[in-house]
Amino acid sequence: MKIINKITKVFIIILMIYACTDDDNLSFLDNIPAPSNVSAVFNITQDNTGVVTIMPVAEGATVFDIYFGDGTVEPETINQGNAIEHTYLEGTYQVKVVASNIKGDTVEITEELMVSFKAPENLVVSIENDAAISKQVNVTATADFATVYEFYSGEDGVTQPVVTSNIGEAVSYVYANPGIYAIKVVAKGGAVDTTEYAADFEVTEILAPIISASIPSTREDEDVISIFSDKYTDIADTDFNPNWSQSTLYNVYDLNGDKMIQYSNLNYQGIDIGSEIDASSMEMLHIDIWTTDATSIDIFPLPNGVQPEDERFVTKTLVADQWNSFDIPMSEFTSQGLSVDKLKQFKFVGSGTIFIDNLYFYKQGSGVIFDDGLLTNGDFENGSDSWLIGVDDSTSAPVVTEGGNTYYSVDVTAAGNSYDVNTSQKVEIIQGNTYTLTFDAWSNVNRGIIAGIGLSKDPWTNKSETVNITTSKTTYSLTLSAAEFGATDARVIFDLGAEIGIVNIDNVSLIIGTGNIVVNGDFENGSDSWLIGVDTSTSAPVVTEGGNTYYSVNVTAAGNAYDVNASQILEIIQGNTYTLTFDAWSDVNRGIFAGIGLSKDPWTNTVETVNITSTRTTYTLTLTATEFGAADARIIFDLGAEIGMVNIDDVSLSSN
Repeated sequence: MKIINKITKVFIIILMIYACTDDDNLSFLDNIPAPSNVSAVFNITQDNTGVVTIMPVAEGATVFDIYFGDGTVEPETINQGNAIEHTYLEGTYQVKVVASNIKGDTVEITEELMVSFKAPENLVVSIENDAAISKQVNVTATADFATVYEFYSGEDGVTQPVVTSNIGEAVSYVYANPGIYAIKVVAKGGAVDTTEYAADFEVTEILAPIISASIPSTREDEDVISIFSDKYTDIADTDFNPNWSQSTLYNVYDLNGDKMIQYSNLNYQGIDIGSEIDASSMEMLHIDIWTTDATSIDIFPLPNGVQPEDERFVTKTLVADQWNSFDIPMSEFTSQGLSVDKLKQFKFVGSGTIFIDNLYFYKQGSGVIFDDGLLTNGDFENGSDSWLIGVDDSTSAPVVTEGGNTYYSVDVTAAGNSYDVNTSQKVEIIQGNTYTLTFDAWSNVNRGIIAGIGLSKDPWTNKSETVNITTSKTTYSLTLSAAEFGATDARVIFDLGAEIGIVNIDNVSLIIGTGNIVVNGDFENGSDSWLIGVDTSTSAPVVTEGGNTYYSVNVTAAGNAYDVNASQILEIIQGNTYTLTFDAWSDVNRGIFAGIGLSKDPWTNTVETVNITSTRTTYTLTLTATEFGAADARIIFDLGAEIGMVNIDDVSLSSN
């Protein structure tokens, strides 16, 4: 039987491969990731027979082997999307599911199954509104003698139950509308009788941002014209609610001290800038918009005295319940014939409610933008933001500003324990990774400090080194291994209390691995080192907008993922783990493949599917070169499986 099962699975995979291609080119298999998010959903007949339906699910799987955990020697093999029935006696079983993809990669999980012919007892239900996702409820149910539970949402016109889950596992459900609903949870086992929980529950809608928009970059005054932003100096006397006979309602929304413009019941709305501005030297218009119900917004910069027939605008699509951050090239306005040297107003046309922050024009300055890697505000130009004294989140590290530069500074007047005087920033540290910590430091005396990474709570495990600093500002770089610890709330550590003297710290950066091995990852040298596929005579397509150059391609017909590709040839060492980071965005929601692999037959690789949107987003992948390595390996971006624009920028790859 075991041989028959294996032959069956191989036959299924061969059939699926044959169905996917009509020629001998099977190199597309190299871009298929291993199965992920493997689970199994149980259902049980309520007739004391012990008949259980098992439905395995996974992303990227084609077939499953089901090991029933009851002494049945051989597994059963089923295709993705199918279920299988099995009869159990009363008891608790460990059901193993092995998911296989089209090329034979496997991932396995084990789910506990309880089969009881007693009615469920001691049903406990937890239901709460999600703190971050509007109108989403999170439900968990536990009960003795139960196998599964059903969640009835209480909505009219919706097939019930809306969700069925294994007992003890959490489920989420998003309602169409907020309100009070008569919800019900039914716990089921193998018995005829069930146990129910019922209650009236209020589903809430998040109507305003709960987090701030990203803090803008530090820029020189001459490189920015700010209309509304806490980061820059705004033009004085700007009126954000001039009387243009609009129906829109205006409010200043305060999120923990971060002020935003709120326009409700929007039809159209103006902003009267405090004085006429010349934006002809600016390259981009930036605006952050949050909404719960608007789908698009028309943005009009208006010259002084412009007539309605001469107005020009750009339309942006909005995604609900998140910040939509737009950097709009000024050319999108000037190419329509708009003059931007005498701007005096803005107009917004749309519907619903919008929140606006960080409205400003800018251009790329001549200075170098500091890269703090995994950290936030590593150059302290946002003051104490993200930097603590010790690990107390309510504290702010001391900073000073001199000559336009802000940095950390503390005067240790009495020597004690090194940790008595400390600054830290909490950051995720992944156990097993190697990190590079770089910083500038100087003092008024020659003295030592301790710098490193570690946990922010007991047992306080860390990896740190003593660094001897002097009166000269010097850059130090430490390579630190997190072999024995890791946590989402770990930290960068500077312990300074063991010796007296002033300690100044600036330009702190933490990266995974020993540095970026990609050449021209920001595309500022055009296509240099970037290829189409692996043909070294080709050059990947790039565009330049607003002074920024990036990779860009428009996929007009869907085909094999590798049909549209960008690669860079570089060394990959077999057995090493790498971190691939890049920015990507599109004009639609679509997927791409990204990873590392060989640049020639057998094309072995490690890739993942990344779903990109119209919002420029930074993605980070952890990739292990378990089965391959070569001096001429490559970074892979395979883009041809779906239609739509793909833009990529700021690519980095570091070895862990």
